[in-house]
Amino acid sequence: MPSERWAIDLSKENFKFSAAHFLIFPDGSAERLHGHNYRVTCEIEGRLTEHGLVLDFKLVKPVVRELCDWLDEHWLVAAEHPVLRASEREDGIVEVRYLDRYYAAPREDVILLPINNTSSENLAAWFGRELRQRLRGHFPEAQLIRLRLSVEETSGQRGVYYWQDDIQG
Repeated sequence: MPSERWAIDLSKENFKFSAAHFLIFPDGSAERLHGHNYRVTCEIEGRLTEHGLVLDFKLVKPVVRELCDWLDEHWLVAAEHPVLRASEREDGIVEVRYLDRYYAAPREDVILLPINNTSSENLAAWFGRELRQRLRGHFPEAQLIRLRLSVEETSGQRGVYYWQDDIQG
């Protein structure tokens, strides 16, 4: 039996953020601290409202943009990595230690994310989960079914997060 589905797909020029990070590999080696100009795209699938909308583009864009703005111009640190340690000193400096590496930065420059590595896949998952939570808060009547969110770290190279509501999907 044929079925129909609806979604909105958002890929705006201003869905971007610049951030520093370093990736830790399975063998324990790590990249040098560096940065990317990340780009975010998302597709939100849901039931159509009586007005023929999944969600209003005009109302969703600021929610995505708010998350991009929050991450922009920060150092992203994986707070749940089993070896990496981050702690804040009394003077407001965050110290990050990984094996023989030591970094220190002002607290306002660092975001400790609840992820185990700062891969684009984990950034996409964090962003997608945050976006879902915020969409539920802003649009409780929306019947979201699926979300696909990608975080591109360089052109043509992105991590992708998928979520599906198994009850509605």
